[in-house]
Order: sequence, then C-alpha cells, then structure tokens
Amino acid sequence: MAKRRPNLLMLAVDSLRRDHLSMYGYHRVSSPHLDQLARGGVLFENMFSAYIPTTPGYSSLLTGRDVFGTQIVGLSPQGRNLDADHPTLGEVLHDHGYVSACAGFGGPGFYRGFDQYADYEAWLSWADRPARKAENLNQKALPMLEEMAASGQPWCLFLRHMDPHAPYLAPPPFDSAFYSGDPCDPNLPDTMGPVREFKPFRDFHLSWLPPGIRDIKYVVAQYDSELAYMDACIARLFARIRELGQWEETLVVLTADHGETLDEHGCYFDHHGTYEPTLVVPLVLHWPGHLPEGKRVQGIGLLEDIMPTLVELMGLEKAKKLRYDGKSLMPMLRGEVAQYRSEFYVTECTWQRKRCWRTPEWKLIVALEPDFHHKPPLELYNLVTDPRELHNVVEQEPQVAKHLKQRMQAWIKRRLAETGKPDPILTYRIGVDKYIGSIATAKKLQAR
Repeated sequence: MAKRRPNLLMLAVDSLRRDHLSMYGYHRVSSPHLDQLARGGVLFENMFSAYIPTTPGYSSLLTGRDVFGTQIVGLSPQGRNLDADHPTLGEVLHDHGYVSACAGFGGPGFYRGFDQYADYEAWLSWADRPARKAENLNQKALPMLEEMAASGQPWCLFLRHMDPHAPYLAPPPFDSAFYSGDPCDPNLPDTMGPVREFKPFRDFHLSWLPPGIRDIKYVVAQYDSELAYMDACIARLFARIRELGQWEETLVVLTADHGETLDEHGCYFDHHGTYEPTLVVPLVLHWPGHLPEGKRVQGIGLLEDIMPTLVELMGLEKAKKLRYDGKSLMPMLRGEVAQYRSEFYVTECTWQRKRCWRTPEWKLIVALEPDFHHKPPLELYNLVTDPRELHNVVEQEPQVAKHLKQRMQAWIKRRLAETGKPDPILTYRIGVDKYIGSIATAKKLQAR
C-alpha cells in the first residue's frame, strides 16, 4: 500500500515580521509555542516577502510564481486573476486526493481551489475592543479541522491569522504583557505626534488607539501582545491535532504574506515601502520523523519557493511537472546547496509604487512616481553598515546605484522575455492622495 501523504497545516499569517518572534532572537518572549515548533523542526533564517502587499504575497505563496508570473502586484488585482492553467496549492492538493479548507480570505474566488472557505471578524475599533481575532478564527477552523480529520483522507487547513495586522487590540491579559504604564500620561514625550500629523493614516490609527496616546512604544508593545495572543491560540490548534491522533502525520508550515513596519521610516503600523521590516518573514517547517529537529537554514528564500518546496517534501508527483519561478528549499535544507540567489527584485504597490534591488550589502529603491511620504526618487542603503536603513547614500555612491539599477533592469528584461507578459507594476498609478478613514474602509480595501 502506498504511504499516505502528510496533512498540511498552513499558518500563513498576515503582517508577521520575523524579527519580532522570539525564535528569531527578539528580546521579548512573544511566541513560546511557535518557538517550540521551531525547535522541533526547521527554521529558515533569511526568508523574504519580495512583493508587497497582501495580494501579490499570497499569490506567490499559493502558486510558486513571482509578480511577472502572477501579474498580481498591488492590493487590488484590478480585474486580474491568477492564470487558470497554473494550479494553485488548493487545486494541486485536490488532484492528489486531499480535502481542504481555507479561513480568512472570504469565500471562494481569487484564492481558488479549496473545498471549504470561512471568514471571521478581524477589524474592530478602540470602542469595540478587545479584538479576539485568533479565537474567532479558531471557532471557524476547529470544526473544519475535525470534519477533515474524520474523512480518512489527507487534509489541508490554510489559515490567515490577522492578529499582527492593525488594529492591534489583543484581549487581556496579553494586552498588558509588555507595557505597564499609562501611554496617555501628559508627562511623557509626545512620540505619537508624527502619527497624528500623517493625514493619510491618521484617522484610521487613532480609531483603534487609546484617546490621547503619547507613547509610540505602547503601540509596538501591542503588536507584540498580538503575537503572544495569537501564539496561545495556535497552541489550541496544535493540541486538537494531537487529540485527534494526527500530529505525527501533519506537516506544519509557519510563514507570512509580508512583515510590518511599526515605528520605522514614517510608515507607521502598516506594510508599505520596501524597507526591511516589511520584507522579513518567518518560515518554519515541522513534520515529526521526516524533518530534522532544531535545524536553522541560512540561505535566502522567497515566498515563491514555498510551493515547490511543498511539492517535493509532500511527494505531490503530479505537480512536479508544473513550472515554478521559485525553487524547492529542500536542497538548502539538506546542505546540498548554500542558496539559489544572493540578490532579488522587490516591488511595493500599496500606497506607493516602487521597486528595488536587494543584495546582501546594498538596497536600491526606485520610485516610479512621487509618494505621500515625500521620499526621494532614489534611495540607496548599505545593509551591512546601516541595517536600519537610516542613511541614504545615493549621492555618495552613484556608481553603486548605477550598477544595481542595471542589474535590476537586466533581470526585468529577462523576465519579460521569459513570460511574454507585461511589467505589471507599470499599469498602476498610486498618487499622493490616498486616505484611509475608518476601520470599515480598511476592511473594504482588503476584500476580494
């Protein structure tokens, strides 16, 4: 009898930056249960989301394609759909006898291929707090998990946790886990002033923050509180899989569609821009008896690498004939190759229209139109001497900027020739007049 393929629990968290997880060395213990998962599996140290925001991130994750392959580069697909002749993860699993469920994306449609879909409440204001996002998700996910586990077929549960996505309103006791003072104390320096002064996001942020808040460190602590809360709720999922006797047969994957910028670069509590906080995401693979325990892999990975990795790891033979832009990370895990790439292309098309070229030492950011942060059209950062990207050295290093731009343009030219498709970011216009006015507006923008 053929050996049964593993179940798949996919924790594809929205807005989770890896450097705020304790498994990646963060100074707060923000993810104890996920840390334990990483200790029992494989952690990838240098995983990146190269196509910001949500829609292109999940599109690459579910197809193994880059933005030239998916043609999805912005928050709104603008009438585009993923190629019908290139299966998504859900469709691939269906072809291999899986039952599947997906929660957090609304109903079937853009992210097609799963058998069941469920949505849950994740957008609340300060007056409606606390936001029990992960508990709301569990209420939908656990019955689907139990139904699939009883089917006798291998199953996939694909979950989009929204806890690290603003608004950050974790319930007690998590809301006070990392901040004990009064963030509205009039004696505190007003570090929230720049947030209030940034009109495009001001009203949205103030709708879910304490009235009169002055201390920006409070908001960062609330992001970390959301991680700790989510971590505890994910532990409930793990416990239920164990209770069902299927933990040893389940591959757990932890990753994210992109990171989150908190108090950096003026991109407060959101995920736009191509700075590191928005690009860095986790990747953990855990499958008892099939993957090494406590292994940390150094090579660079991108979201488009996850699909071909799953195809190889799970033995999805029919899907091996598909063309992927990403590469399976299994050879890196086994130590057969150090990495596939040392430099890569990045796009951001949410509230700004930019692209960049990132190497281990340098990052060049090219603006395709003026942005509402009034950033310069060219930015160049030395990631070795200036990892926080505080000093734009484009004027001091014009030859470096020229070389990186040539490298990026050559890569774009090659991908245009390979795909026979247009450069998707050139068909958008963002402008400087964007305004997010309410929780309801933000929720509508996320809808597909």
